Amino acid sequence: MIHRLIHRLIHRVAAALALLGGLVLVALTVLTVLSVTGRALIPLGLDSIPGAYELVELGTAFAIFAFLPWCQLNRGHVTVDLVMNAAGFRANRWADLAANLLLTAAAAVLAWRLALGMLDKQRFGETTYILGLPLWIGYAAALAGAALFVLVSAYTVWRSAAELKRGRLIEPDEGAPGGRAR
Repeated sequence: MIHRLIHRLIHRVAAALALLGGLVLVALTVLTVLSVTGRALIPLGLDSIPGAYELVELGTAFAIFAFLPWCQLNRGHVTVDLVMNAAGFRANRWADLAANLLLTAAAAVLAWRLALGMLDKQRFGETTYILGLPLWIGYAAALAGAALFVLVSAYTVWRSAAELKRGRLIEPDEGAPGGRAR
């Protein structure tokens, strides 16, 4: 029972963060269009949006890390199946387990280094050039996604081990009512 609760919680939080990342990208797209349009219309008295580049940089960093947990949860990372397609189910599950363990370690290193970078930017009070925004805010936003990436990656290690034990894949919606396994 606790497994299903964790399963649902991880899926909902990862989905919500990915949607938030998508909304941020849409907002950044609108900002970029307005800024470029303003530059094109300078003769009419309009101008580009000051600091648009800085906002795009900070927002994109967040969005990238917002998508990583959802991608990992849904087995969306690039894989090379040339050899593994010929292997059996158990060999593929062992490969998934190893890959998920390695990705969890990589995610933990990313989160750790982002946290150190954030503390460094905070300690020295670094800001963006035009808007004067504290740089640590961008690191903190990315760190939220990186921390969830670590948790989701650890969950996928457990999921891979469970699939080895059960002898079948666990679908993303299996923990939900009416969920299925294949």
